[in-house]
Amino acid sequence: DSENIRKRAQIDIANAHKYAIENFSTELLTVMDSLEAALAVENATVENFKNGMELTLKQFTAAFDKFNVKVINPNGEKFDPHQHEAMCTVDSDLTPNTVVHVMQKGYVLNDRIIRPALVTVSKAKKT
Repeated sequence: DSENIRKRAQIDIANAHKYAIENFSTELLTVMDSLEAALAVENATVENFKNGMELTLKQFTAAFDKFNVKVINPNGEKFDPHQHEAMCTVDSDLTPNTVVHVMQKGYVLNDRIIRPALVTVSKAKKT
């Protein structure tokens, strides 16, 4: 009997790993549907595409919020090597080690960095 319980537990764990992303994937299907619908429009204007992209971005944001994916957009913040990746430094009047430009936003999933923000960091001006 304990052997059956152990086998069942192993199957449950394997299925949990196999289908862990199912809910997130299902949420992204609405985003995919929106993109496909936008591409199917024959005579769309640039303004229509822009509006569609804004709505699709809102769908992405809602999906990320639902699954606790947070954006790292550290413009003006102190550089944090745990969340940011410095791509270059620039002379600035700002306090040294301040993020002056975000080249690419980063993302956090449940307090784990899944992609650091790529940033430009200030350094003291040479006198």
